[in-house]
Amino acid sequence: MKNDILNRLRAAYQAWHDSKGGSIDTWLALIADEIDFRSLADGGHNAPWSKRRRTREDVRHYLTGLTAEFEMIHFNVDRFVCEDDTVVMIGQTAWTSRRTGRKVYTPKVDIWRFRNGLAVEYSEYFDTARLADATRA
Repeated sequence: MKNDILNRLRAAYQAWHDSKGGSIDTWLALIADEIDFRSLADGGHNAPWSKRRRTREDVRHYLTGLTAEFEMIHFNVDRFVCEDDTVVMIGQTAWTSRRTGRKVYTPKVDIWRFRNGLAVEYSEYFDTARLADATRA
């Protein structure tokens, strides 16, 4: 099962990069109906869409909020680290604020926990100061 999950995550991150953030349904297919979905920004840092989410539909709102506010430049995965039911993605990403035109380049770490093949927990870590600077008018 671990290889299946890892392969699905690899494909999802590649689709995310290739579609420049247009592959929202790919992410939704990976998560359970109920999930503890957290972002380091947690609704602050000029990113109200980043607040904690609890359901698959809530996560859709997070992703549509992100892609409405920002245009992806790239999303690169450096590596995955796996243990038991947890997968950590270590990478980097860059986005342009649609409102200000400012760019955000940041390291990115995502921590996923799976049960029965679906994600039940997700936490993301990135440079929130750069995010806030890019969205500040």
